[in-house]
Amino acid sequence: MAKELKNRQDMDPRWQWRLDHIFATEEAYEQAYAKAQKDIEKMASWQGRVSENPRQAILDADALALQLDHLAAYALMHKDEDSGDPARQARAAKFQSLAVKADAATSFLSPELLALPETELQAMAKDPSFADYSESIRLLLLQKPHTLPAEQEKLLAEAGDVMDVPHDVFSMFNDVDLPLPAVTDESGEKVQLTHGNYGPLIRSQKREVRREAFEGMMGTFERFGSTMTAMYAGAVKRAAFMAKARHYDSARQAVLAPLEIPESVYDNLLSAVEDALPALTEYMNIRKKKLGVDTLRLYDLYVPMIGDYDMKLTFPEAFDLVCEGLAPLGEEYIAELRKGYAGGWMDVYENKNKRSGAYSWGCYGVHPFVLLNHTDDLLGAMTIAHELGHSMHTYYSNAAQPFVKSNYSLFVAEVASTCNEVLLMRHLMKKHADDPKAAAFLCNQLLEEFRTTVFRQTMFAAFEKEAHAMYERGEALTKESLSSMYYDLNKKYYGGGCEVDPLIASEWMRIPHFYRNFYVYQYATGFSAAVAIATRILNEGEPAVKDYKKFLSAGCSVPPIEALRYAGVDMEMPDAVKNAMQVFAQTVEDLKKLV
Repeated sequence: MAKELKNRQDMDPRWQWRLDHIFATEEAYEQAYAKAQKDIEKMASWQGRVSENPRQAILDADALALQLDHLAAYALMHKDEDSGDPARQARAAKFQSLAVKADAATSFLSPELLALPETELQAMAKDPSFADYSESIRLLLLQKPHTLPAEQEKLLAEAGDVMDVPHDVFSMFNDVDLPLPAVTDESGEKVQLTHGNYGPLIRSQKREVRREAFEGMMGTFERFGSTMTAMYAGAVKRAAFMAKARHYDSARQAVLAPLEIPESVYDNLLSAVEDALPALTEYMNIRKKKLGVDTLRLYDLYVPMIGDYDMKLTFPEAFDLVCEGLAPLGEEYIAELRKGYAGGWMDVYENKNKRSGAYSWGCYGVHPFVLLNHTDDLLGAMTIAHELGHSMHTYYSNAAQPFVKSNYSLFVAEVASTCNEVLLMRHLMKKHADDPKAAAFLCNQLLEEFRTTVFRQTMFAAFEKEAHAMYERGEALTKESLSSMYYDLNKKYYGGGCEVDPLIASEWMRIPHFYRNFYVYQYATGFSAAVAIATRILNEGEPAVKDYKKFLSAGCSVPPIEALRYAGVDMEMPDAVKNAMQVFAQTVEDLKKLV
């Protein structure tokens, strides 16, 4: 009989986050919600009057945004604890409607500010007493060609609920309604396949377990392919519409330009990674030989090649190991991590209807929060390191910057998280250098970090680029066209050393990040930057740590490209990605010697 997950209320509260650190009671949340409703009305009263006192209008909008920041974190994380609970669903939906109203109520602000003389805006930006808003005013002027008249901005804002439908439908289907089958685990028992246990099953030493999990997951999405395509096509069409409405040449430009990221950064990534595919093929050949299979299959890619070596780590053990690995970042950094362990930052274990995956989130003025679905292995430890990297980035940014400058760019969002992973892996490789079996195991793990974070995410980026280009060329987005394109990309990346199963054509349907247009490439650029930063920290010590913390503290006070330069990395040059690919190729050679 299949094992079922526990309900939320039956879980050990020691391993659950404390959302009452945001609002002590649900009544406090409702009071804050009611205040936000009134402040939205107050904000709306500025329409047509911004020129009378533009500074106060900006201050009122900022105060409202801070309120919404707290309401969003509480309502949406509360839903993520148990997405099947109607009350939680209702609270989240109610907040999202409020957020749409807030967007509509503030939509006139940018157009009216831009209608002011440019000299007046520049004077505000340079005024020391208004320094908190210097960067937002600079970015406002940068977006002048893409800002619409006030009535049109309001209309787009009011359409927010409709625009979010593809993502909302995907989330509910993926987290609640997806009818995954029961599969056989390593002990021969039937277990309910979930997003949480798919990872351990696909890494099982028993090939039949891997195959059954792979076919169960991919086959389920394939059966709902037409529905999944309709959802994703809706997200692509939304992005194309918004890009056209704001006078961008493409959906990709509409995402990258406001962040001041040249599109060449994206294209250089694709080029550099594709140039390194021969090294990936060589890695696949080592894997095939070590696993002793006639044909390497896609469900063989995640199992550790060193089958008689494993790291079993409970959550407390994994957390302690993470702290060991991150010791080069200094005592202050580690002390804050330990506060999080004991202080209600983390929601550790999977429960019924809990959101899949892992993330770090929170709100200004409150500590960060981490959602996990922990597994007792090295991957679980790496996930802890990754998400706590996000959390500490938020912690340092919030501590150093005012609210309006605290929210760092998506382009740098994956750097701190991945730097933690690299530091942890380097620590483990050094710690176990005298144990050939452990060294080979860890070498394999580092290569897997490269494969899944650089190669895999770059493949996703190539899929996303082509999917949007197909629509922009007027081609239909169908299950057949998208799945065929995704299958061909898998052949390009893995076909040199692996049999590409036709079921992989449906894998794109289960990638939630595709609903955040042109986000995934940043995992690969972030990993490349993180390799460079971690190497510098280990080689130079305190001076590099000081520069790194300056980067962590920058928030959005400077453009993201400039923030990375604080830490010694220039992503406008192709060197960071190319150097990372050289590290990958060298690690492949190291593994070849070890096995």
